[in-house]
Amino acid sequence: MEVYQNIEVNKKGRLGYVLINRPELRNSLSKETLKDIVDALDELREDETIGCVIFTGKGEKSFAAGADINQLRQKTALDVFKPGGMQEVYDLIEMYDKPTIAMVNGFALGGGCELALACDIRIASVNAKFGLPELNLSILPGAGGTQRLARLVGKSRALDMILTGKMIDGEDAYRIGLVSEVVSPEELEVRTEDVVGKILAKGPLAVKLAKIAVQAGFESDQRTGLLIEKLAQAVLFSTEDKIEGTSAFLEKRSPNFQSK
Repeated sequence: MEVYQNIEVNKKGRLGYVLINRPELRNSLSKETLKDIVDALDELREDETIGCVIFTGKGEKSFAAGADINQLRQKTALDVFKPGGMQEVYDLIEMYDKPTIAMVNGFALGGGCELALACDIRIASVNAKFGLPELNLSILPGAGGTQRLARLVGKSRALDMILTGKMIDGEDAYRIGLVSEVVSPEELEVRTEDVVGKILAKGPLAVKLAKIAVQAGFESDQRTGLLIEKLAQAVLFSTEDKIEGTSAFLEKRSPNFQSK
């Protein structure tokens, strides 16, 4: 397993943990950290034993507190078009072929909030803090924040958070639909792994194609989305896993999926 400078990658059974490891800087996201994340995702993609990726921050205070401001200060207009930028990395996470979960254990601000938004599921501690304060720096949330947040919580709530820079806690994030669950700090890891366990019990090909259908369909009109759904279902109907899943149900036993 590769050793990274700015993150840790821990494998626990079929789970792959990506921990942002810059606690002295509130786990801020430098360009080097983003490069480590991309490399880690490549590593975990190639590991067939890993079924789900969990993002979190090292320590108890911060999930990820946004971009490295010293590096941000040096950015020019053309930098936004260079490969490996934060928006591009988060697009990769959103379309990753294994489920991704943000386990938010503290501050998720700016690019850290946008990292959580790019994941499939967000589970937060009650002491989590979400915010997009970029306008204080006279920039905007440019790693998907203006788009993903509005799609998750609605345009008005997104504009409220973006234009005022307000921070919301885990309970408020749950109330507006930004996270799917909020639990105590002590329960966060156990509950996240419980959710992951439910995902991993499903047919892996069905999980992959369900992600594709939802993500691609969400960006399309409903009629196109339904066509994507139908084509995904046609693929699954042709698999050995479908035979195994239905047979196991009828025989009242646990299925043994082979991703075939």
